[in-house]
Amino acid sequence: QVQLVESGGGLVQPGGSLRLSCVASGSIFRVNDVGWYRQAPGEERELVAEISRNRVATYAASMKGRFTISRDNAKQTVYLQMNSLKPEDTAVYYCYADIQTGRLTSSRNNYWGQGTQVTVSS
Repeated sequence: QVQLVESGGGLVQPGGSLRLSCVASGSIFRVNDVGWYRQAPGEERELVAEISRNRVATYAASMKGRFTISRDNAKQTVYLQMNSLKPEDTAVYYCYADIQTGRLTSSRNNYWGQGTQVTVSS
């Protein structure tokens, strides 16, 4: 059973910073691409950032260099460093991972975390 557990969300003032973490555990053969999505109330879920196993990162244009995604393969953990936070960053943030749980490629699936709330407000 694969689990993704997020942490690091909370309430922060505009201009502040947060670092989100997501650790994968369970029966894991290989972790491929990982990343973060976010969803505000009444809105569709949108991609924030993605990083490949060899650490090639992709960001949504609206991040404008404020966010940095990274990963530690040994710890099976992905991070999202968020700086210069704005009220429009308020959303539930979800991590995901493309994980293979066995030697066969048929065991490869996407997994999602439970989400962590980020609120940017004075």
